[in-house]
Amino acid sequence: MSAHLPHPPTEQRDFAFSDRDFQRVCRMIHARAGIALAPAKRDMVYGRLSRRLRALGINEFGAYLDLLDADPSGPEWQSFTNALTTNLTAFFREPHHFEHLHRQLQGLAGDGPVRLWSCAASTGEEAYSMAITACEAFGTMTPPVRILATDIDTNVLATARRGVYAMERINGLDLDTRRRYFQRGTGPNDGRCRVHPALQALVEFRPLNLLAPRYDVGGSFAAIFCRNVMIYFDKATQRAVLSRLVTHMEPGSLLYTGHSENYLHAADLIQPCGRTLYRRTVRA
Repeated sequence: MSAHLPHPPTEQRDFAFSDRDFQRVCRMIHARAGIALAPAKRDMVYGRLSRRLRALGINEFGAYLDLLDADPSGPEWQSFTNALTTNLTAFFREPHHFEHLHRQLQGLAGDGPVRLWSCAASTGEEAYSMAITACEAFGTMTPPVRILATDIDTNVLATARRGVYAMERINGLDLDTRRRYFQRGTGPNDGRCRVHPALQALVEFRPLNLLAPRYDVGGSFAAIFCRNVMIYFDKATQRAVLSRLVTHMEPGSLLYTGHSENYLHAADLIQPCGRTLYRRTVRA
């Protein structure tokens, strides 16, 4: 969950952006997506939402926020949410997780179709890394694995479905992996690559808000990747999300989390079982 560039000082801004406006944005995005914005994010909020004001021809933040409040199910809410979510990701980010997933999948060989979930999928690198890991674990481009990849941001999901990336996004991968799982673009697509269609066939991308009261994702998953998203939530929201995630975990399922996320406050729901790995607490 994109790095932001410095924004112009207040005197150079096109729109007034008061403390009241910022606090209102904070309340609205917390209620809609669970994101807790710190005061230091004020410039980021201005920079991202001012693009929406320009696109809509609105001259002040108050009027833009009134527009949102006037239609709680209106399409602009998705643009508002997309603007304020952060998407920092990479192929095989935190590689120890994929090494563990490889071993986990090998241990499940012969148990029938295996379901995996990337629940903050961003632009797709994580889900495709899971797909590559599955191909390697089972020794085939058609492993008995189905991967659900969800995100609240519809723009990043569109990128993920396309599966087209700048070549530099895969420069850190070894040559064999690049050749086997990516197709290099030529002509007008020079400098870009596409993930192999076999990987795309393993992944279903779907919008999902982790604040939803229930997750319409079917049954349980052998592994759930919920990494580097909970850091944007307060403790109460983290607990609420975890309480829903564990309903999709069996006793042997694993929850893969980000390196900076700590869940000591949710020991009644999940228990650590490895490096940033958790299992469902028996009574959860």
